[in-house]
This record gives sequence, C-alpha cells and structure tokens, in this order.
Amino acid sequence: MTTARDIMTSDATCIRSSESLVDAARKMAELDVGALPICGPDEKLHGMLTDRDIVLKCVAQGKDPSACTAGELAQDTIVTVKADDSTERVLAVMSEHMIRRVPVIDEHVLVGIISQADVARALPDRQVGDLVGTVSAAS
Repeated sequence: MTTARDIMTSDATCIRSSESLVDAARKMAELDVGALPICGPDEKLHGMLTDRDIVLKCVAQGKDPSACTAGELAQDTIVTVKADDSTERVLAVMSEHMIRRVPVIDEHVLVGIISQADVARALPDRQVGDLVGTVSAAS
C-alpha cells in the first residue's frame, strides 16, 4: 500500500505566524498555490492561510497587508492528512475539500505537502481528474 509518507513533497513549506501578509502572498505566488499552512517555531500547524483570506479579511477591511501578520488571519479549520494515510485517503480528502495540495503531518508536526501531481504519479494508471474529482479554481 502506498502512503502519503511515500510520496509527499520533501520541502515542508509553511508560513510563519509572524510573517507579514505581503511576504505570505509572495510565497504563495512563487509556489503557485492558493493556500499554505501556518507553522509556529516548533513546526506544529497553527492554521491555514489562503490568498482569499488576504484579500477578503485584510484588504477588504482597509488594512495594510504589510502591517497584518499571517497568524491574525489563520483559518480555524486545518485540512491535513497523516504521513501514514493511504493514497486513497489522501484522494478522498482532496476531493472532499476540492484542494490541489494538502499538508502532511506526523505526530502533529508538518513534514511535507502532497499535491495532486504527487498522487497521480503514485497511481500512473489513472487520470488526475478521476482521482480527485472537480477542483475549484479558488483552491
């Protein structure tokens, strides 16, 4: 059985809760993702930050993104998978939440990020669309 640990991305990219939203937005743009986990110094997850949060919760409220920190806008709901979850479980989570990347945790610590492409490579006999269902443009 293939698990998330077998195919996760080795770079456990996260946003520090003290980072400015400008830096967080820049990091998301560089990685071409719509969301990243927020981690504390202990690498434990403290929330998720989406590009929509930056626009809707900060800019729309008239705040300066360089003055806001990522921790202030962290979503309470953190969608993650465990390092020992099967690829089927990872696919189910991605499909249910309509996301293309999901943080991988091991003992509550961020150890990687899994993407649709990672999962598709693990199951080369199936198409990505068949694996994860319709993906929202906002994810």
